[in-house]
Amino acid sequence: MERVSVPVPGRPYEVVVGAGVLDRIGELLPDLPGAEVAFVVTDPAVADRVPALASGLEPRRLRAVPLPVPAGEEAKTLDVYRAVVQQLAAREAHRDDLVVALGGGAVGDLAGFAASTYMRGMPLAQVPTTLTGQVDAAIGGKTAVNLPEGKNLVGTFHQPRLVLADVETLATLPERHLRSGLAEVAKVALTLDPELLERLERDPVPVVARDPEALTWVVARCAAAKARVVAGDEREAGPRMVLNYGHTLGHAIERLEAYAGRTHGEAVAVGMEFAARLAVAHGLAAADLVGRTRRLLASLGLDPDGALPSVGAIEQALRLDKKFRGVVRFVLLAGVGRPVVVDDVPMTRVREVLLEMGAPP
Repeated sequence: MERVSVPVPGRPYEVVVGAGVLDRIGELLPDLPGAEVAFVVTDPAVADRVPALASGLEPRRLRAVPLPVPAGEEAKTLDVYRAVVQQLAAREAHRDDLVVALGGGAVGDLAGFAASTYMRGMPLAQVPTTLTGQVDAAIGGKTAVNLPEGKNLVGTFHQPRLVLADVETLATLPERHLRSGLAEVAKVALTLDPELLERLERDPVPVVARDPEALTWVVARCAAAKARVVAGDEREAGPRMVLNYGHTLGHAIERLEAYAGRTHGEAVAVGMEFAARLAVAHGLAAADLVGRTRRLLASLGLDPDGALPSVGAIEQALRLDKKFRGVVRFVLLAGVGRPVVVDDVPMTRVREVLLEMGAPP
């Protein structure tokens, strides 16, 4: 078991990573004075994990009440959010009770948003069961739901009291969802952790094969990298934006595909190749960044090739990115482990790179 501290000012918490830690949630939760019920927001894919979670909460005398929601991005709507908070009200939840997000990153975003707003804030525990959730989405306090106009446009910052990443839950994760999470691992390796990158380049097989020891090390490594960034910029005022590497184009693709095409990780993989090509074209990085990025993604089972939306549609979608301030701001690499936020990339260069990647005009 690995424990990573997230030292956000005012309310630090731990990310606990390991095999079988789900059963120990009651032991690992911090004190929650007045809590009587744990409202477990979960999706059908992990409904079978609720009994183990409920059993783990028994020593704390917390009664588990499941609140089922749709799987994936279908959960991240204002309608589903409304249903969750109305369920909390109907079941007479009070502000000392606990909300538990049991599922993937979408469940974590939704449950966190509900916990942050119902009665002006309830304690939250994140129990991610996907690799994307464990290495990224569950850590850092970002919560949100989507609008038709864009991804994550309605949300809050609400730090959890605990993140519990049980790597045993990854054993039955569909292969495509595992690869989606590996895109986030690749993002951390390229931007923040050259040692992780070197290990993945040397031997990615144990991680791809879901070896529990390898996964525990990788998840803890990614959690520690993100914790360092979040602790210094909890509300994304500046430095935290580096965590969006590959996401500017990735989010645009997801929106243009109505969240029904590529998975989040698949879209981010495209975004990372685009970012590498853009960094080279902008004179920021050496040309070998593109090849190194493509080799890493391929070794993790990710293919950034494939049909893209039109350049015009992508350009319009980029303007709805949360980082847009009159210009599109991109997170690019000056080299491995050297992310920078760039706001002087001319749109002509962006279009050239998109065309080079096969996007129609």
